[in-house]
Amino acid sequence: MSKLEPNAPSVDSPRHSQVIEGRRIGIDVGTVRIGVAASNREATLAFPVETVQRETGFKDRDQEDIDRILELISDYDAVEVVVGLPRDLQAHGSKSVKHAKEIAFRIRRRLRNTGSTIPVVFADERLTTVAATQALRASGVSEKAGRSVIDQAAAVEILQSWLDSRVLARQRENDSPN
Repeated sequence: MSKLEPNAPSVDSPRHSQVIEGRRIGIDVGTVRIGVAASNREATLAFPVETVQRETGFKDRDQEDIDRILELISDYDAVEVVVGLPRDLQAHGSKSVKHAKEIAFRIRRRLRNTGSTIPVVFADERLTTVAATQALRASGVSEKAGRSVIDQAAAVEILQSWLDSRVLARQRENDSPN
């Protein structure tokens, strides 16, 4: 498998000439569940939103899971959607890449069909489930109780990493001599 690169916030994220502030939606795509997170309007802090049961398969028409994600994008008045791109530690695509790409494609297509220009981008999600599991355990959530929110926690990790990367990219851009 070849290396897959996530989008770079400095290139693909709304910024200086576009919208800097505004909520982002983070998505962790699994084969059974989809974790959803959102950011505050300042795009500095991610928080869990919901776990959506995965219904749409590769050859299916869009099911209620895609409809629900689009509702959340609208409800949160999102300016960007960040989908986790599952890669291994060598930056190669895992078996779940097809699932993430399929869901991102469907979200992007449905947004465009409504005339929306909200970007749908990919973020590196390596080790986010591990980090989310550790964070839940550290906060006293049992493994059994954590199963119901682990996808949301992973979506928070994906989105928070993306938001932090945006800040660093803007700082580098501001610091570079022009």
